[in-house]
Amino acid sequence: MPYGAIKAPSRVAAEVKMIDILFTPRVLQNPELAPLGLLGKFAEFPAIFEPFRNPVSEDDISDCIIRVLEVQKALQREAKRKKTVLLETAIPKQWILTPTISDEILSKCKAEQDANWAPGIYFTAEICRTAIVTIHELPSRSETLWLRILGRETTQKNAIDELISLPDNNPFKQATLECLYNFKQNLEFYKPEDTEETELLMRLAPLYQQDRELAKQEGRAEGEQRGEQRGEQRLVLRQLNRRFGKIDTSITERVRLLSTEQLEVLGEALLDFSTITNLEAWLNQEL
Repeated sequence: MPYGAIKAPSRVAAEVKMIDILFTPRVLQNPELAPLGLLGKFAEFPAIFEPFRNPVSEDDISDCIIRVLEVQKALQREAKRKKTVLLETAIPKQWILTPTISDEILSKCKAEQDANWAPGIYFTAEICRTAIVTIHELPSRSETLWLRILGRETTQKNAIDELISLPDNNPFKQATLECLYNFKQNLEFYKPEDTEETELLMRLAPLYQQDRELAKQEGRAEGEQRGEQRGEQRLVLRQLNRRFGKIDTSITERVRLLSTEQLEVLGEALLDFSTITNLEAWLNQEL
């Protein structure tokens, strides 16, 4: 044919695609998510989170949109197989988290801001089910604090300063610390060479120590020595639940048998544990 070549049918090679975080809430629009501010609002319905440490590129956005649409198609196929109705609220929306983004890329994505949302959030065409969250453009308000901590340089530094200045009983501070401890442990486990991430670890260390001291003080109310031990128990058990999810009752009871000194050693050692088996092996040596 003089106008070009035709090849039909033409198969498109599929690749294995991984999404960073797929979150499905137990309850839609759960009020318990309020302490997470804007992030909690994102998570009121099923959501895919794709965080980028460096500014997102055109190819990154294309890949993300392909992935979220594949998730949608998989849900539609499952609903058809089960002969059920797939509700709109059951289909995840994607939130791409990036420190900055160029006007050119936003223009190519036809991404626009919505007056009902904070500045810095750009929504693509509805069919793409994707929004781009430009962290460095988010307003410096408490509801954006958790997201701004994921930013870079001055944005991240200012956000951590804000977190430190919050009262210890602030629910947002407690919720944020839970997330930061997991992040801190992951960074320590992988031993990053990035200077900025190393500096972040140093900034988080005082918060970790402060929370540790508060746990001890709570325990001391029950008696000096026994109270300190219980404070250490609560702290270590919290760390274990953050790292491995809800741990078995039998392991919890073994942890309660440890002395104050052993609990302190475990608190440091668990940063090197990658599986619950590592914890069990450590307990077998100590008990």
